[in-house]
Amino acid sequence: MANSFVTLKTIARQALPRLIDNLVFPNLVYRDFSEEMHDVGDTVRVRRPTTFTAEEFNAESGVNYQDMNDDVVDVTLDHLATVDARASAIETATCIDDLNRAFVEPAAAALAEKINRDGLKLYADIPYATGAAGTTPGTLADLSDVRRMLNENRAPQIGRVAVWDTEADAKLTQLPAIVNAEKSGSTLALREGSLGRVYGIDHYMSQSVVKHATGITTVTAVKVNGAVTAGATSLSIDGSALTGKLVRGDLMKIEGKTYTVIEDSAPAASNAIAGIKVYPALPAIADNTDVTLVGSHTANLAFHPMAFAYVTRPLANPDGQGVQSYVTSFNGISLRVTKGYDQRYKRTTYSMDVLYGFKTVYPELAVRALG
Repeated sequence: MANSFVTLKTIARQALPRLIDNLVFPNLVYRDFSEEMHDVGDTVRVRRPTTFTAEEFNAESGVNYQDMNDDVVDVTLDHLATVDARASAIETATCIDDLNRAFVEPAAAALAEKINRDGLKLYADIPYATGAAGTTPGTLADLSDVRRMLNENRAPQIGRVAVWDTEADAKLTQLPAIVNAEKSGSTLALREGSLGRVYGIDHYMSQSVVKHATGITTVTAVKVNGAVTAGATSLSIDGSALTGKLVRGDLMKIEGKTYTVIEDSAPAASNAIAGIKVYPALPAIADNTDVTLVGSHTANLAFHPMAFAYVTRPLANPDGQGVQSYVTSFNGISLRVTKGYDQRYKRTTYSMDVLYGFKTVYPELAVRALG
């Protein structure tokens, strides 16, 4: 009779804290707590965090008023992460502790891993990069370079964080500055992944950091193919033995500045690729200017929380005879647990799912630390 006391409400309230404990990236970025701004369909309008510029007061000309723009960004709820299990996997459960072990804990961990991975894919929007592709960051100089770029982009100093992959974590955790870092101020939900605070940045580890694979297979002597006018958002390149294509997230360096490819290009034809879409906008560039294509790399990220947004909305309770569900939310994170019964196979089913979306809000507040 013990199972009769295992209600979906109990399961959901047990699962949500475990989900939050395993989340890294969503806990570090701006989260939309309001449900007031909805659009039709799967798009949510989220208020963009406001930024101001402090100026010196001029007694002669007076103050310069800045508009308090109620700016919004559209975030598409395009991810529905789900873990589904049949009774055969949890048939030995006789109490909530057994159900936690057999379903709740592993399901929450699996959902968190997918959510972290989807969020960290936003690296592709970030053109600002430090380090060298293929070389794992592991020195104080690497951390200092990240701090320098955040400073150059005028990222707010309070709240800066970085998420490193397992290889960088293995090197960074050997640094005396990391070993002796004070962790008492870190968020409890993230303490297991915390490396400490160094150079004004709270450092974390995640197994979900993305390894970017470039689409270019062979190339040498890459040049701009055709002059580029200031403000353009696309360009063409050519080079000796240029094959393959550029893919979203590829980086190219031109005259000391780095650009990210925001859309897969067409395959190379006759040693050239035309119409490559990049961010940020280009300055005036002369024909045959040298281009450096950055190779495959691990996309570690350092950023201020306002660089990215995480949005979730409660899923509706499904209709249907024999289907039970419960939805719970806390601190911008929402989770649904559903229980059903398959009469044909006489199996009880459990489902745990999350509806969410990510959006890059201020790309200049993030840095890609290559590894």
